[in-house]
Amino acid sequence: MRAGRRRFPWYAYLALAPLFATLAVFAYYPAASGIWHSLYEWRPGFDSPFVGLDNYVTMFGDDLWWKSFRNLGFIFVFGVTIAWAIPLLAAELIISLDSKRAQFTFRTLLIAPMAFPGVVTVLLWAAMYEPNNGVINRVLRSMGLGVLAQNWVGDPAFALLSLLFIGFPFVAGLPFLVFLTTLQNVPTEVFEAAALDGCGRLRRLTAIDLPLMASQLKLLVFLATIGVLQYGFAAYLLTGGGPDNATQVPVLRMLGVAFQGSDWGYAAALSTTLFVMTILLSVVIVFVRRRDTADVRPL
Repeated sequence: MRAGRRRFPWYAYLALAPLFATLAVFAYYPAASGIWHSLYEWRPGFDSPFVGLDNYVTMFGDDLWWKSFRNLGFIFVFGVTIAWAIPLLAAELIISLDSKRAQFTFRTLLIAPMAFPGVVTVLLWAAMYEPNNGVINRVLRSMGLGVLAQNWVGDPAFALLSLLFIGFPFVAGLPFLVFLTTLQNVPTEVFEAAALDGCGRLRRLTAIDLPLMASQLKLLVFLATIGVLQYGFAAYLLTGGGPDNATQVPVLRMLGVAFQGSDWGYAAALSTTLFVMTILLSVVIVFVRRRDTADVRPL
């Protein structure tokens, strides 16, 4: 049997060498350097004394750092509830259409906004949120509801919620494609049998559709966890973490410590902590007990 096995050609390993060298330089080395420099009072280009775990001790007393995780918790909960419920509803509506051409048309229209860069979407919403001439406030005033007009990203009471609603109705994204693809791969006989048994749409959703999506939901939670821990793009463009740190998130706190406070060693400690948290949460999600995706609940 060993003699019959095909050996992997040695030159294939040689062909992979440039890829691993690139990863080592641009991915592994920066991560290892950040972990190493988190143990120093790092001043690039100058003498950097070793301080051990002092940067991590400082982190535990950093109220702004821990407040940023509270904001991150709101972002995560919002992202896996409301921001997933609407794409799931859209996928259910599309899959219920009898015409394949209609399914293709609506699917294309819903995912077309994914072609636009994220910065375009954020800046568009920034214009909509503008307190004086923004679309939202102008519509409210034209409807006689000027009392509801707000400084949406300039008021600490509304800033975080305004960031969360960027991209509404949240259909043009990965969750919608995952939900739709999963439902399209379910044999039509399953849905027909459920209809014959008198299963309503809501009951079918909880008893058939969601159990069949167990693996896909696990993947989405995994990606959402990593994405939320790295969240900061929209907040940086719109609010910079303000006003009054109402939209502060860990990534922005880390960048502020590094580029505004010039405390590079402490910033490296924050970055290392965020890296370790990402790894630990990813491991927990990946190795959670796997359920049988075919375990459809009885009707």
